[in-house]
Order: sequence, then C-alpha cells, then structure tokens
Amino acid sequence: QVQLVESGGGLVKPGGSLRLSCAASANIFSVAGMGWYRQAPGKQREFIASITNGGIITYADSVKGRFTISRDTAKNTVYLQMNSLKPEDTAVYYCNARRYSSFLPDYWGQGTQVTVSS
Repeated sequence: QVQLVESGGGLVKPGGSLRLSCAASANIFSVAGMGWYRQAPGKQREFIASITNGGIITYADSVKGRFTISRDTAKNTVYLQMNSLKPEDTAVYYCNARRYSSFLPDYWGQGTQVTVSS
C-alpha cells in the first residue's frame, strides 16, 4: 500500500505560480509511474502530467509550456510547478501513482485545491 499526500495548493492571481508536492509513503520505484490529475467543479477528472520510472514525461496539451513535473527520488516526492496560471486551472489537483499491473487500481492522494482568481 502506498499513501500519497499532496500539499502546496492555495489561492493565486492569474499569471501567478504555485508548486504542488506529492509525498509517497514508499519508494516511488515501487510503482510504474506517478502523475497529476485535476477535477474542476462539474467536470470529469482529467490528466495533467506524468513521469514514468524511466523518466519519460507526458503533459496534457492544456498545460504544456506552463507546468513542469519533476521528482526527488531521495524524498519519494513528485512536484508540479505551475506557472502562468489561468482561472481555468482552478480545480482540485490529485496525485496519482500507477501500478505495474493494469489489473490493480491506482493509488490516489486526497487532493489539494488550487484556485486562480483576481
């Protein structure tokens, strides 16, 4: 079992920046990869960014060039640096850890609220 704890959310003005952190309770190489999703009110949860154990990074088109995913393997922590934030980035952001087996459910954090508003 891997527990994920997100932090770093908050209220920021348009154009501002935030950095989210996701601390895993186990070695992050015990899962196939880690990523970030978000869910805005009334919308489905959507993929934002991911990084595999091999270091392959993928971004959603909506955040390319603005968001950066990274990791600190010594701290078992994954980060999401968010720059040039827009009101439409407002959502609950969730950390995800993907299992090696597709038959097993992913691990999820509890979510952290990000609100972009003037």
